[in-house]
Amino acid sequence: MKLLFTIGIILLSAKAFTQTKIIIGLIKDGHSDEPISYSSAKFVVSKFGKQADSVGKFQFVLNASKIDTLEISSVGYASKKYVLTVTEKDTIFITALLDRSKEKEGVQVKSKLGKGIILWRKIVKHKPQNDRYQYKSFSYDLYNKMELDIVNLNKEKIRDIKILKPFSFILNNVDSTSDSKPFLPIFLTETFSKYYLQNDPRKSKEIITASKTSGIDNESVSKLLGGMYQNVNLYHNFIPVFNTDFVSPLSDNGDSYYKYRVVDTQMIANKRCFHLTFTPKKEGENTFVGDCWVVDTSFAIQKITLALDKSANINYVEKLTMFQEFTLLQDSIWFVSKEKFIANVAPVGKNNLTVTGRKTTNYSNVKIEDADIAIELKKNKTKEDIILLPDAMNKENSFFDTKRPELLSKNEQSIYHLVDTLQNMPLFKKYSKTINFLTTGTRYVGNVIIGPWYNWVSGNFVEGTRFRFDLGTNRGFNKKLKLHGYIAYGTTDTKIKGKMEGLYLLNKNPRSWVYAGAVSDYDNGQTYYDEVSTDNIFALAIRKPNVANKFLYVMQKNIEYFKEWSSGFSVQAVVQQKRFTPIRNLPAKEIYTTQKAGYEVLNNFETSVKLRYAFLERFLENDFYRTSLGSPYPITEVKLSHGFAGVLGSAYRYNKVSINVSDYIKTPPYGSIYYNVFAGKVFGSLPFTLLEVHPGNEIFYYNKYAFNMMNRFEYISDTYAGLNVEHNIGNGMFKYIGFTRKLKFRQFYNAKILYGKLSDENKLINKVAEGAFKTIGDKAYIELGTGVDNIFKFLRIDCVWRVAPKPLPDNKFQRFAIFGSFRVTF
Repeated sequence: MKLLFTIGIILLSAKAFTQTKIIIGLIKDGHSDEPISYSSAKFVVSKFGKQADSVGKFQFVLNASKIDTLEISSVGYASKKYVLTVTEKDTIFITALLDRSKEKEGVQVKSKLGKGIILWRKIVKHKPQNDRYQYKSFSYDLYNKMELDIVNLNKEKIRDIKILKPFSFILNNVDSTSDSKPFLPIFLTETFSKYYLQNDPRKSKEIITASKTSGIDNESVSKLLGGMYQNVNLYHNFIPVFNTDFVSPLSDNGDSYYKYRVVDTQMIANKRCFHLTFTPKKEGENTFVGDCWVVDTSFAIQKITLALDKSANINYVEKLTMFQEFTLLQDSIWFVSKEKFIANVAPVGKNNLTVTGRKTTNYSNVKIEDADIAIELKKNKTKEDIILLPDAMNKENSFFDTKRPELLSKNEQSIYHLVDTLQNMPLFKKYSKTINFLTTGTRYVGNVIIGPWYNWVSGNFVEGTRFRFDLGTNRGFNKKLKLHGYIAYGTTDTKIKGKMEGLYLLNKNPRSWVYAGAVSDYDNGQTYYDEVSTDNIFALAIRKPNVANKFLYVMQKNIEYFKEWSSGFSVQAVVQQKRFTPIRNLPAKEIYTTQKAGYEVLNNFETSVKLRYAFLERFLENDFYRTSLGSPYPITEVKLSHGFAGVLGSAYRYNKVSINVSDYIKTPPYGSIYYNVFAGKVFGSLPFTLLEVHPGNEIFYYNKYAFNMMNRFEYISDTYAGLNVEHNIGNGMFKYIGFTRKLKFRQFYNAKILYGKLSDENKLINKVAEGAFKTIGDKAYIELGTGVDNIFKFLRIDCVWRVAPKPLPDNKFQRFAIFGSFRVTF
């Protein structure tokens, strides 16, 4: 028996030892989740291995005795090793997620021209034939999917936080099955659309047929997340990444920024293709690392993967990958068929909570120079039309289930339900309101809005401690009517001040509205949207020393009408009456006189028309107001005004004309330039309140639109012209210094120039000779600045010098000053 048992054991062991095992593997990019073509799988001990196919798959069928440690590798990626042992399972499945790594310099034969640079030159030479924008017109169907996930979640810690315990159920959606860190899906949007483009003359149109967004019901958001603004053309010299232009590896000047290597040759879609890798030549440049497959003869890109170089000067982005794949059409045209964009954004450090954004775009039904394209584009109202079909945001789930090019993952399917559940929770609504109140200053209470809280308490020399309370209506009160008002009281002047205003939306797109308002309050100095007014709890703490406070009381009534056309042209007509009363450190009202009965000094009645042209300007809209996202072209404004004497006690008849042209120009790889050119003329003999009072700044918070070394009410003019220009040059000289390159400091310089004149009569009326005001005269006012931006990723320091006119003021803070400001940018 013992002998038989021993023989049995030996036979079983031999069977296990000689058992055939199947190893099936898939090799993917650990960030983009896209397959890595023709990567390598090799056993470390036996040296036996093979190459994965074009979709990253491999398979071994071998004797179990030959199984040892399997090493997965690919050019440009860090290899991974998997220790394999004999298991009961006959089939072993491996999904290898490889991370990008900096390529090590091997032994190279030095030559003037390597294979990589020769191949790059051929790609550049053939770009005009391979770029899809070479065609007169094309169209395609688009499917866009965008997902946001929270990474680095500590489930145990969250469950221990008392205020978050009611939301612990969302942690059940955390995906811990992947090879990477667990993540919580929180947002998902899907868009189906039809896209048309014509090159000469340039026209485009996107018709959004279906849009589904978790937690957001906003048409402007659906349009922004469609296909019109998401196109990335890798054949261009620069590729936009979070509003920063990166040098494309396919750039005409790519050899100045990249090192190229040919590492492999394979047959893809029956075409011979070269595997080209590229790495940055220098640290601190806005460049990529990555690789691409290039089709022989045509030198078109078949597949390309770009990853963000770690030394690139961009904030908060821990990791970024872009992927594009092209499909062969008509046996000669390689047209984009799929693209992915994945970014890990870490606002407070990569080891803390991180938001991962994933955008996938599928292109199908491509038509090139089809007759229907021109017919469709003839219907355009503008150069770029985005049409959201009336029922696009009301499609049933079944529509998306049947139309999606690929099924949603289990996590993606749960997002819509998760967001709906959260938004219906009373506690979640309470927390959301609290966070909104702290960040925006306002709070919704039923159908009204309270705040902003930072205006509740402030102070100045005239009013003493100032208390203010704002109240407005929201969409729940009325979808078209917006009402707002505030009441204020000062403990020293013991006066009640306030404002009432109403806005009625006649049409949302293109926009038109009517507005009426009345205010009785001190002029708080807020002319531009990002200027800090004196009616603010923070203003006193950062005020320049030894600068006299000027106070002007204003009583104003106005009615406005605004109409916009889809071309980008708009008209705003205003009728207003203003009464001014100088209070402190300004010429007294008594010095201004009038000889006509019934006329009141410093009282005017004015009508004005502002014409504005902003071609292809984009907006992010909310219920009543909207935020401009800029225009690719200069924005021009012309304003014409006329003052009527004798109407409602007005004492002045005059005319005004002004023009303003501004633009934001990207100048890659040397950053961007902002400029504003302006000029104007006032016709009439008038008090300072009706002349051009050039904007000054009396606090140490930098104002982009004002003259920061000039005091408020310092200079007045009736004829003026000026220029405001700023060049942000990115990391500039900081990229050459190790620690500043690591801290991602950025460099800029700016100049503000003003010419202004005042007629002799207006000088006399406004006591210029007595020092009440100044006029620039034949000289120019000039201030120059430079500094460091992106300190701690949000702080900017400006050093500003006032260089003209001379002699310079005695106050040192009007000759040179250091200003701070905050902004969050990528």
